[in-house]
Amino acid sequence: MERYDLVILLMAVALTCFGVVMVYSASSIMAAKKFHDGFFFLKRQGLYALVGFGIMAFTMTVDYEKWRRWAVPGLLGCLVLLVLVFVPGIGGTAKGASRWIRLPGFNFQPSELAKIALIVYMAYSLDKRQEKVKFFAAGFLPYMVLLAGLLLLLLKQHDLGAALTLGMVAIVMLFAAGTRPRYILGMVVLALPFLYFLVMNVDYRRRRILAYLNPWEDPTDSGFQIIQSWLAFGNGGILGQGLGEGKQKLFYLPEAHTDFILSVVGEELGLIGVLIIAAMFLLLVSRGVRVALQTDNNFGRYLAFGIVTLLGIEAFVNMGVVTGLLPTKGLALPFLSYGGSSLLVTLFAVGILLNVSSRMRGTP
Repeated sequence: MERYDLVILLMAVALTCFGVVMVYSASSIMAAKKFHDGFFFLKRQGLYALVGFGIMAFTMTVDYEKWRRWAVPGLLGCLVLLVLVFVPGIGGTAKGASRWIRLPGFNFQPSELAKIALIVYMAYSLDKRQEKVKFFAAGFLPYMVLLAGLLLLLLKQHDLGAALTLGMVAIVMLFAAGTRPRYILGMVVLALPFLYFLVMNVDYRRRRILAYLNPWEDPTDSGFQIIQSWLAFGNGGILGQGLGEGKQKLFYLPEAHTDFILSVVGEELGLIGVLIIAAMFLLLVSRGVRVALQTDNNFGRYLAFGIVTLLGIEAFVNMGVVTGLLPTKGLALPFLSYGGSSLLVTLFAVGILLNVSSRMRGTP
């Protein structure tokens, strides 16, 4: 019988189930007003969770070595999907961003799948090119060219958050594979002017930075969301107002059931609830790092590092945004935020991580 890391499995299931509860708490009033059905988002998120558990159960039983054969086709397929979002009649647009492919009853976000496709491809390629990874032209530059192509497509979709996340995941995987730190540092230094240009020359991004520095300068517009988030945490105090008793979700806090769902947790379950969620993510990531370090196979090691880095970055950035430690950016909190694409892909990735855990040293 396979010996999966039960802590990772328990954390993934617990966070997902808790997320379904919080999505309902955060969205019921809004859903009743907008769709005349207070259970609208609950039913959809519950269905995503059930399907996601099925996907996780499948991927955790599939030998992770089999994903090698899908490394190149999967990445190429994601590149095609990232282009299709711009095709009229196929792609979907919301709030000025083109990030979705319209499917019957469901909008799929290819950028979520692209994160896993890149991790699988890089794990496969880094394992295959292990001897070349320490050289600039043969080992480092090709990955930067590939990454640049992916990031350009994401930036075309106005998805700077996904682009930065992919970039950070790729850097961690390259570092784990033995790329010379000076190559990575040089790339980061060269990227900073481009990042400055992307932020300061786009009006809504520039206003987000200014709101981050001083949200009270424009409290009814660019600073509104973070101020409402702070009010939610402040109202929650240590123990919270009680599950379902939060007030900021009543059309005060924008994106309460998606990007800012942790603010609802803070108001309803208090500092204690937020700390428990943070501790669960920390435990999941630390166990994932343990899996990576105790895996003899390089492909499995890089897969595990990539997946836990992705989960850790997304959780850290989201928590940083909702508490005002980082500028506002649309990035979901894994497992908890409403959204089918994010939840399904996250549980897919956790399933792969669990299969890697069953092949660690000391397991059959």
